[in-house]
Amino acid sequence: MISRNDPRQGHLIDPWVHLGPKRRKLLENSWAGLFRQEILAELPVEQIAPWFRADLGRPSKELYTILGVLVLQQMQDLTDDDTVNQLAFHEQWHYALNITEERDAAKYMCPKTLWNIRKKVTDQELDTVLFDQVTEKLARVFQVDPSKQRLDSVHIKSNMRRLGRLGLLVKCLHRFLVNLKRQHAELYAALEPELVDRYLGKKALGCFSQVKPSESTQKLASVCQEIFLLVERFGKHPEVAKMLSYRMLQRVLDEHCEVQPTTDRGPEEITVKPAREISAKSLQNPSDPEAGYSGHKGQGYQVQVMETYNDSEDSQVKAQTLNLITHVAVAPAWESDTQALLPALEDTQARELKPEEILADTSYGSDDNCQQAAARGGCCPRDRAAPGGGLFSGGLSDVAGPPGPGLPPRGGADGRELPQAPVQSRLCIAQLPGLPPTRPLPGQTGEALSLSPL
Repeated sequence: MISRNDPRQGHLIDPWVHLGPKRRKLLENSWAGLFRQEILAELPVEQIAPWFRADLGRPSKELYTILGVLVLQQMQDLTDDDTVNQLAFHEQWHYALNITEERDAAKYMCPKTLWNIRKKVTDQELDTVLFDQVTEKLARVFQVDPSKQRLDSVHIKSNMRRLGRLGLLVKCLHRFLVNLKRQHAELYAALEPELVDRYLGKKALGCFSQVKPSESTQKLASVCQEIFLLVERFGKHPEVAKMLSYRMLQRVLDEHCEVQPTTDRGPEEITVKPAREISAKSLQNPSDPEAGYSGHKGQGYQVQVMETYNDSEDSQVKAQTLNLITHVAVAPAWESDTQALLPALEDTQARELKPEEILADTSYGSDDNCQQAAARGGCCPRDRAAPGGGLFSGGLSDVAGPPGPGLPPRGGADGRELPQAPVQSRLCIAQLPGLPPTRPLPGQTGEALSLSPL
């Protein structure tokens, strides 16, 4: 049954009178007071209510508490065990979540329940809804000025083991056989015993890690051949073809091998692709099929973050200004920053947090981004060194300027010095059409300026 207490509803008897006026004032002026007064009622509990029956079953955890605990856990960067303890004993949490009862049903949540709720929220992408609603509310409460924002990316490493090509293929094949045995025992029983022993034996995975370098190419070709035979064998079974482990097996086959049909109606020939031809979009580990690869940063994800900023030189003004994160997007590590600008503008515009100026690296300001942003009436990146012109409008060959401090001159193959883009081209300000050009950052042309991380 659904349990929901509207935080907007008052109390006939003040449940916090035992604190006294001084401690009560501290609570109201702390983060707990802000969360209780402004954030708690904005949580989208109506979207999780359909998970529960209104007329049957044991009472659910209070819905505002469920979502509030998830937000506070991320806000304070707590483990699941620490989160359970904070909910059980911390009075600031009780005040923030409007918990006035002393029953275990109100103040206790087991780690498994917390894990299940978090998984369900993320699977249904309610975490995005939570972020959007809380951000919009904070922007109204603190009267955040979204006209100036900065956009940058950060690499997040996935919590997975790094596998070589042979290890990856063997792991995918092993996982497929395990799932085939669980879900289709009759098909599994028809497999060759040698194949099963090779990949499901007690030391099956360990023996492949002991392959000598001189034997790795031959062993890789052998594993690819067996993967191809399994893909061909079970591709006509609809239920098997729907299995995630089968789709991953088919994916690694397409990414690492080339199937060449023969002219004499014989069996297809399987050729292993050279390592340099493997795309950065290829599967990195079957435990995290969405992760990508970046040649500079490794495996994982690329997270785009945009936040408001204040460029006032007055320290008091900066201290009283809230820098609010307005946009977060997660993508595979191979995705370029060039693809992040337009989605960020569309997202913030839909939530009435559209910037008039964007401070970003030059990789965000491609010519195509300039044209599309201007066509949509959004921020159009301009070259700050030459207001009115597009970013890199003159091309790098026309850009001259001394190297930044501590940077050696760039030399070509023949030893001559190559031109270097000045800092005004390495950084850009995105502006709405018709606005006056933004004043360049302090410093001489070509001086290397550093940006503080988001």
